[in-house]
Amino acid sequence: MSEHSYQIIEIAGSSTSSYDDAIRGAIADAAKQHEHLNWWEVKEMRGHIQDGAIAHYQVVLKVGFRMA
Repeated sequence: MSEHSYQIIEIAGSSTSSYDDAIRGAIADAAKQHEHLNWWEVKEMRGHIQDGAIAHYQVVLKVGFRMA
């Protein structure tokens, strides 16, 4: 097995639909700027309430990618 080094970035995503959509959108955007994404971890979850209902789902993610 070869050894690798990883860089960890922190990103935030939001969605009006779900936490899942917020996570997937944030990962998709990160993949446009970074190669070799390997893993993600939810650091924070929160939302925005408007008129007594959920208006936005928000997540903060740690994303690790292998350094070339």
